Amino acid sequence: MNQRWGLPPHSLTRAGHGTGEPAAPAASTGTTPPDSVVAWGLYVDGVRDECTDLAVATERATSGEGFVWLGLKDPSDEDMAQFATRFNLHPLAIEDAVEGHTRSKLEQFGDTLFAVISTVAYIDHDELTETSEIVSTGQIMLFCGPHFVMTVRRGEQAPLKELRTKMEARPQRLSHGTWEILYAVLDKVIDDYNAVVHEFEKDIEEVETAVFSPRGGIVHIDRVYNLKRELIEFRRAVAPLAGPLQTLATRDLIGIPALARDYFREVADHHTETRETIQSFDDVLDTILSAGLARASLTDNRDMRKISAFVAIAAIPTLMAGIYGMNFDNMPELHTRYGYFVLMGVMLILMSATFFGFRRNKWL
Repeated sequence: MNQRWGLPPHSLTRAGHGTGEPAAPAASTGTTPPDSVVAWGLYVDGVRDECTDLAVATERATSGEGFVWLGLKDPSDEDMAQFATRFNLHPLAIEDAVEGHTRSKLEQFGDTLFAVISTVAYIDHDELTETSEIVSTGQIMLFCGPHFVMTVRRGEQAPLKELRTKMEARPQRLSHGTWEILYAVLDKVIDDYNAVVHEFEKDIEEVETAVFSPRGGIVHIDRVYNLKRELIEFRRAVAPLAGPLQTLATRDLIGIPALARDYFREVADHHTETRETIQSFDDVLDTILSAGLARASLTDNRDMRKISAFVAIAAIPTLMAGIYGMNFDNMPELHTRYGYFVLMGVMLILMSATFFGFRRNKWL
């Protein structure tokens, strides 16, 4: 497969990876790139060049003529091996790009920045149930060098086609260098976070209304648990990005000019707002859960009081029938003409008095 677009076979662990030295240019063959390449372009002074050969474009970029922006979707190990050789990528970064990484991070290998960015998308559903899947997560691995940017996307979240079109419409931004693409990708990912936050807010309002409805309580507690579980997954994807953003906003990094820190600082502020909102959602769900359980417990107590009251009322005739069913000869009113009616009257009076007593105390 290396021969498909003119790249010689090399090992990922060959000497010189991560040193920042440009790889030797390969001869142009005019062949097509791997299928995992979803888009690419050579940008000179911010304007997309008409070059249609990726090998030629990388040669021109390596020689200092603009930079290449390459987008991959779920590449194979063999595809990554090609680009590791072409762009002189560090084997540890390639390993993360191939196998995936669970947390967002930022590392520097020579003059190349390597960023892992967790992505999140909201899953639409007609009705929120106790088993609804609310968020799906993925990753973008971004390699940012002086002459190239390569984005490796895992999962269906955060497609970059619209971002590329938007950036190409503003060549003055692309003319600043490859760091603008890193900034734009981070900005888009955090905008996606905020879109998920907005949808989560609607779900929380829905489940809050359901829990505190007349027939709510324990019936909808499972929905609260599910929403909280999905929120935890969302938070695990969002929170680790704080460290890389802080690094970009405060530290001197190769390829990131000092003027760019203001832009990354703004993105970091937006990310902080998102994390705080997610934490507030977690607190709200805790409150809803506690209130729902307390309401369910109160409902159970009310039911138990009603049952106890009816049992107490039913105990009166049971007790009297048990006493007069013992068949002793010498019992009051046993052999009198109106004994039965007297006993029934006393029974009804005691039962009525007990009923109204419970009613007055709001047990019934």
